[in-house]
Amino acid sequence: MASVPHTPAFLPTVPDYYPQEALLHLSQADPVLAGIIQRGRPIQPAPHEDLYLALLRAIVSQQISTKAAAAIWRKVQALFPPDGYPEPAAVLAMTDEDLRTAGLSRQKAGYLRSVADFAQRDQLDHAHLSQLSEDDFTKHLTQIKGVGRWTAQMLQMFALDQPDVFAEGDLGVQNAMRKHYGLEETGRALLRRITEIAEPWRPYRSLACKYLWQSLDNIPAE
Repeated sequence: MASVPHTPAFLPTVPDYYPQEALLHLSQADPVLAGIIQRGRPIQPAPHEDLYLALLRAIVSQQISTKAAAAIWRKVQALFPPDGYPEPAAVLAMTDEDLRTAGLSRQKAGYLRSVADFAQRDQLDHAHLSQLSEDDFTKHLTQIKGVGRWTAQMLQMFALDQPDVFAEGDLGVQNAMRKHYGLEETGRALLRRITEIAEPWRPYRSLACKYLWQSLDNIPAE
């Protein structure tokens, strides 16, 4: 009978859908990541089936801080009384000026309407999209104006809670890895380096990314 590997005492308790084996694998595969996990808080995934709403929120979050995105999203919700849910038809009825009152750029206002149009044409079915490969999922979503690889990855990692997505193009992931791993590369060289570092994290790269994002709160400012 094979021996059961010893579980380090510092591994946080996680729910069943993030098995202890995932944290054990990441910690044994990468000492730096092990330290990040040790200092971090348990990550509790919250998958949901409303891909339309998740996509709208991802558009709002593009290229801005988490705090700013949350503030703008609250203003967007306020445009859709009484419950704050932006039904596709209601979004399509909004003008750029209406949406810009929530702090959105004219470009993002257009993107939100593109998402609403896609949803109204029944192109965001959770049961179907959750079965697609990462590449096919990305190809499907990037038919929407304003949706790129990063946005598709965010939906896979959070809304679908798929376990092995590595958001190499995310500035937060890049900044955290530059700090924790002492990286000096930039551009394509940085992308190659962090992808190499993340390779041993398979098949739990999504969870590793989430700990990297969380760790940004604990990184001293330069």
